[in-house]
Amino acid sequence: VQLQASGGGLVQSGGSLRLSCAATRSNINIGAMAWWRQAPGKRREQVAVLASDGNVFYSDDVKGRFTVSRDNAKNTVYLQMDSLKPEDTAVYYCNTLPYSDWGQGTLVTVSS
Repeated sequence: VQLQASGGGLVQSGGSLRLSCAATRSNINIGAMAWWRQAPGKRREQVAVLASDGNVFYSDDVKGRFTVSRDNAKNTVYLQMDSLKPEDTAVYYCNTLPYSDWGQGTLVTVSS
């Protein structure tokens, strides 16, 4: 596993949460990567892609509410999630592009 997501928790609808994605070893530099999520009983879906040139692409479901940012000094990528909805409830993952092994993910629960 190269990248591991953290920072999940329980938040009320309309609230915010920030997830972090960090490398599991110090010799891994995060380049292109993607955020994914998997809701109960559903397939894993991609929510955002951070390209190697710094461009970010969002799925229609999260566009305008989620923001990806990078802290190069900390070798960490963040997913700022605002205006959260109950349908955002899922286990969130981050992974490299191309993909490597999946980490455990972090659970985000949005209550109505």
